[in-house]
Amino acid sequence: MLLKIITPEHEVFSDDIDQVTLPTMDGEITVLPHHIPLVGILKPGEILIKKKGDSIPLAVSGGMLQVRPDMVLLLADTAERVEEIIEERAEQARLRAEQLLTAKKFDTAEYATIAAKLEKELARLKVVRKHRGQRRLDIQSE
Repeated sequence: MLLKIITPEHEVFSDDIDQVTLPTMDGEITVLPHHIPLVGILKPGEILIKKKGDSIPLAVSGGMLQVRPDMVLLLADTAERVEEIIEERAEQARLRAEQLLTAKKFDTAEYATIAAKLEKELARLKVVRKHRGQRRLDIQSE
């Protein structure tokens, strides 16, 4: 089945795959070819693509998903390959977000923005630490 991952900046991934595991608001799901149609919300976490026996991990910060029997379309806020994540920078961003949450009082919108940033950085760190040093399948971007 075809998997397309698109962010506001660019198309991150477009290729035929065997399966994909996604973090959704209702829990983690694995989509195989001929899956029933589905629309859902992505939450920050790990996308794990399986293709010809190889695993391709990506960190996602949220978005929307559409599943059709022959295609999965992910409209992601951000999506990064493990190789693109610099662990030290992600850790610094996580610390800054945690400090902001504890240092001041915020209105609801500001708090939600900072909490979302923290959740994104935690997802990036989890993915990069889990897959550090593993062999990668070269991902073709369109």
